[in-house]
Amino acid sequence: MLTTFLFLLLTGNPSLALPAITSNSCTRETLHQHTESYLSAQTAGNPLLLLGTTAAPIVYTEDFVSRPISSSILNTPLRISHNRSLLDTTQCATYTELIVTDPANSRVIGTQIRFNPSGDTIQKIETLVTMEGDWAFNASLTYFYANRETENNLWFTIPKAERDSRQVIQAAADAYLDLFNDPTVKVPWGTPCNRLEGSWYTGNFTATDSCNVGVPTGVVIKDRRYVIDETVGTVDAFVLFGTRPDSHEFRVERGKLRLVHTLTVMRNVTG
Repeated sequence: MLTTFLFLLLTGNPSLALPAITSNSCTRETLHQHTESYLSAQTAGNPLLLLGTTAAPIVYTEDFVSRPISSSILNTPLRISHNRSLLDTTQCATYTELIVTDPANSRVIGTQIRFNPSGDTIQKIETLVTMEGDWAFNASLTYFYANRETENNLWFTIPKAERDSRQVIQAAADAYLDLFNDPTVKVPWGTPCNRLEGSWYTGNFTATDSCNVGVPTGVVIKDRRYVIDETVGTVDAFVLFGTRPDSHEFRVERGKLRLVHTLTVMRNVTG
């Protein structure tokens, strides 16, 4: 079985899947287990640690371009300096942000993984891999700001009674994304709000920080695919930013934007 699977993997056959999981429904525990497997696979440069050996249909894209996993970033061992994941039990999906500051292979990566309803089989992996040449790329500086947010506990778990609904969280993200093409859109700006755009940071960790700075106009943002985790009030959207593969992640508290992280691939043009 393993020999057959390795042949399919190396020849680019997209029929790959996860080790069996006993859960009968998509739970946070199941999704957390998968994110741990993803981190192990990327650290080792070994896709089998994520995919296992049971064949099942899967789609894999990198920077929104289909490619065989045998030539993907998953085959490159990376020394991960930072990671943070969203767990979406409604859609049975995850989003993981990775920062690699190793000068030999510095990267900032965003990955959405979608599973079947029970969470035991991967259906789709989409990953954006930013590096030198991409928008505001500087992995060490991105790590500095992301780590400072973690130290200041800005991504804390929101008490259940205070959580926004999925609809409110997505609506806040959509308003921000719509603003780029329609300046009349009302965005639920929060204060303070900090935006990490590549390695550029809009705030100074003060009470008056705002994300309502430097928003261009005339840009259509389309093909939005969301991963939403209500426990941290956060949604990640994979989008085409004009023609650029892009990820926008939003933290929402009481309906207001508080944090924004973006990745934009500039080395190719899609669509």
